Amino acid sequence: MQKRQFIPFSEVKKKKAIVVDSTHPNGVMLSHWKGAPTPAEIRDDTSAAIVLNALRQGLPSLDLPYVTANHFDIDGFVGVWALLNPALALENEELLRQMALIGDFRELDLNHPLAGEALKLVCWINAKERELFYKPFAADEMEEKEAAQCAQKFRYFLREFNAVLKDPDWEKGAWEDEVASVLLGYRDMYKPDTKIERYPDVGLVIVQTPHPLHYYALFSRTQGFDMVLTCYEQNRYELEYKYTTWVDIATRPTLPRLSMAPLAERLNALETSGRLWTHDAVTETGPLLRLEGSGLSRSEAYDNPTEREIYSSSIPVGQFKAEVLHFYREAYAGISPKQHWTWKEVKELS
Repeated sequence: MQKRQFIPFSEVKKKKAIVVDSTHPNGVMLSHWKGAPTPAEIRDDTSAAIVLNALRQGLPSLDLPYVTANHFDIDGFVGVWALLNPALALENEELLRQMALIGDFRELDLNHPLAGEALKLVCWINAKERELFYKPFAADEMEEKEAAQCAQKFRYFLREFNAVLKDPDWEKGAWEDEVASVLLGYRDMYKPDTKIERYPDVGLVIVQTPHPLHYYALFSRTQGFDMVLTCYEQNRYELEYKYTTWVDIATRPTLPRLSMAPLAERLNALETSGRLWTHDAVTETGPLLRLEGSGLSRSEAYDNPTEREIYSSSIPVGQFKAEVLHFYREAYAGISPKQHWTWKEVKELS
């Protein structure tokens, strides 16, 4: 079997490599990004799962000496690590798949027997990333951008991960605070004062819960859906497209993202608080519609709802939910779910 090494993304111009969770013409791409030429027989929802499928099937095109990615996140890291440690990766395949689902889609399911261990590993990576490097998307505001800076993260975690995988409790001091926050939020999602409404015709879940929660808890009851409207006490709302519609997921069809601009315009006509409803572009990883959202950086928008101020609206919760549902039922009329929406199609529909 080919012995592989990680290289910074800039080097793939001269060295043909396996490109994980990214795209580059001088590589074999194992990525769930829209339009990535990933072989059909190994397609899956996360890039890490695609890598594991490729390893399991012994894909001949994996016979390359280099592995790279253009950004650092849980999904991409798991895929890169698996290619450098194939035997160990296949021994821990289901655990790694859970890590990628929690890290990328934020869909924690504690009914899965390995989800608890996967959560520890994900939160260890989150904690060490914040402590030693910089938050996700913070490189947008730095002189040296993510594709260059992420190499230092990969080198650290590729060196340290094997020991933590073997015994996550060895690093309990790093992950225990975030894991505790997630588990408390997960419990809140099943309390009587949390209400869940599901509208599969538009792919929307409405979560009414008293206060903001960690994303891994908040999205724990949203599997199979692509939009989440959260309604907190004091008429505080956020609407978000999940990352599931930024990529090509393989296990189910989806509706395309649509511009939130007309909905924001309608809400601003109703809003009397003096604040404005703003929205992100459909090409953002997780577009948010919220009051005064334009003041958030990409790093702040990616962070958990518990870490940002969410303002009170003058619109009552019943009316707000009705406006959102009415908008999307009209907007999606005549559009059928399918797989592999292209960005060209998404932009044309918006």
